Amino acid sequence: MTARLATPTKTNAARLLDSLGIAYEVRAYEVDLEDLTAISVARKIGLPAEQVFKTLLTRAAGATGHADHFFAVIPGGAELDLKKLAQAAGVKKVELASLKDVEPLTGYVRGGVTVMAAKTAFPAYADETIELFDVISISAGVRGVQLVLAPADYLRATAAVLADLAKDMRAESATGTRG
Repeated sequence: MTARLATPTKTNAARLLDSLGIAYEVRAYEVDLEDLTAISVARKIGLPAEQVFKTLLTRAAGATGHADHFFAVIPGGAELDLKKLAQAAGVKKVELASLKDVEPLTGYVRGGVTVMAAKTAFPAYADETIELFDVISISAGVRGVQLVLAPADYLRATAAVLADLAKDMRAESATGTRG
């Protein structure tokens, strides 16, 4: 697929920030449908991957209702530790939501998911490393547009709970295990 530069528009996430009086910067980038990774986005907007946070929709394992979904917000280069999220959310087990459920439940497509102004206000959990930076980047709610803002402002806008959510890749590489 060919890349295209997104035209920055006022997204619902940006409107939410405006309504809260939160300052942010809009950064547009070329979308490559073959590579929607946060690492690629980070490179395109000029921030380290650990400052570009990706939003994943998850659900309590075995749950049948929409009330058992959660957002997990983790650094772009990290992998979500489902056990840590389950502990933070107070449930037995968590799994990633089916990709086919993401848009109907959030109103956003893969590569454009954000907690802010989602169709359903699921509880959100943000990796605790979010507080290490002066600014972070998150999806504006569409592919090709990121919002750069202070972590404290993001946490205020989303009511996200801080938790240790990322897999410890150092420990895994030392032991040779994954998952």
